[in-house]
Amino acid sequence: MASVIRMIVLLALGWVATAPAPVLGDTFPTRPVMMIVPYPAGGATDIIGRVLAEKLSERLGQQVVVDNRAGAGGNLGAATAARADPDGYTLLMGALTSHSINATLQQATANFDLEKDFAPISIVGSVPLVLVVHPSVPAQSAQQLIALAKEKPGELMFASAGNGSPQHLAGELLKLQTGTEMVHVPYKGSGPAMTDIIGGHVPVMIETAPASVSHIKSGKLRALMVTAKERLETLPDVPTAAEAGLPGFEVSSMFGVLAPKDTPQPIVDRLNGELTQILELPDVQEKLRQQGVAPTHTTPGEAAQAIHAEVGKWAKVIREANVKAD
Repeated sequence: MASVIRMIVLLALGWVATAPAPVLGDTFPTRPVMMIVPYPAGGATDIIGRVLAEKLSERLGQQVVVDNRAGAGGNLGAATAARADPDGYTLLMGALTSHSINATLQQATANFDLEKDFAPISIVGSVPLVLVVHPSVPAQSAQQLIALAKEKPGELMFASAGNGSPQHLAGELLKLQTGTEMVHVPYKGSGPAMTDIIGGHVPVMIETAPASVSHIKSGKLRALMVTAKERLETLPDVPTAAEAGLPGFEVSSMFGVLAPKDTPQPIVDRLNGELTQILELPDVQEKLRQQGVAPTHTTPGEAAQAIHAEVGKWAKVIREANVKAD
């Protein structure tokens, strides 16, 4: 009998020893997760982050806390996330187009490398831009505006949310692609710039759709094209850039969730899987679309490719347009 019992105990111990250990991604997280938003509360990055954090908290069983670390054009919060422990407990809700521009324009002061210091988890959304003019501008289409700019080189001005902003670089890209010369007028944010174009002080602007739609529908601004592949639900009568005769002119502010480099792949995959399911929820899609965000989701590899392409695209524009940091 003793030998039988001994055999049972040994078999049991052997089963325990050979039983598969829990996968790291399955046991993560065991404590709250911090999601750094590198901008003040209330902006697009913050809104997207809070929508995702709420759903992630529910699905992960741990609180995902949004931490606004504003400063240095988004560089402060991004650098903080890059230096965090690579354990999945610190994430960056990144404005990836702005970070991609800063990767070249503010390379010496950013204190992080967007491609080398992060493990991308997923692209989660994009905000398309719209080329708008004051109603007094005698141009009913993008091609007419281009013709006007060529007739009066250096006389037309275009406003932006600030030097090095996606709106500014979109204007520089338009100049490069069309061979036109317009004068850049930077403002401290989209609000002041929008005020001046509505007031007729600056005639042209490329601005985000959410900031423009109400003014377009009220007749305060005229929309000439959207910079997305497809027409926008909120502006169904406004042609895309390709339809307006500018194929390849696609500019959107891209947003994504990143982790510090060397974060274990099972954790990256777990977070990616959760975000994929979250971004397919109808209520999440509705909340994001209400803010003018086109929800999307990618694999980590696809996110890395998108970031690499974005960095290269804006580095080329900055170099060819000779854009300098403030």
